Amino acid sequence: MSTPETRLQELHIILPPAPKPVAKYKIAVPSGNLLFVSGHGPAKVHENTPVLGRVGENLTLDQGKEAARAVAINILATVKETIGSLDKIKKLVKTLGWVNCTVDFKDQPKVINGFSELMAEVFGEENGVGARSAVSAHTLPGGIPVEIECIFELKS
Repeated sequence: MSTPETRLQELHIILPPAPKPVAKYKIAVPSGNLLFVSGHGPAKVHENTPVLGRVGENLTLDQGKEAARAVAINILATVKETIGSLDKIKKLVKTLGWVNCTVDFKDQPKVINGFSELMAEVFGEENGVGARSAVSAHTLPGGIPVEIECIFELKS
């Protein structure tokens, strides 16, 4: 398989500038051989990328999944800015995803698959798929549809 940096090019993904913290926290913190990435919202990948809304109310499951993929792109931008290259990632260890959804919406794992599927495309099935939780939230900061945080293991 290609390196993660090469995979981004093959997937025609151009990373946006890494987002800046919107409150008092660090966007990513390396500690030992781990990189802890704070919760991120979706990047505006194209005009149809939902960056605001509630799944089950004004967004469909597919739109929620697209938003989760856009979160993955924002997280990749942060990782690259923080450590210099996605090729320094050994594997994705843990993902926690929140979905801003209606009380009767039950497909949070399918929404967060938008994130997980892109990580698998970039880092491969073995290194891009880690432990994961996908939960609902009645609301998320600023009205975003998805927020995801994760932990990566760095290469030695």
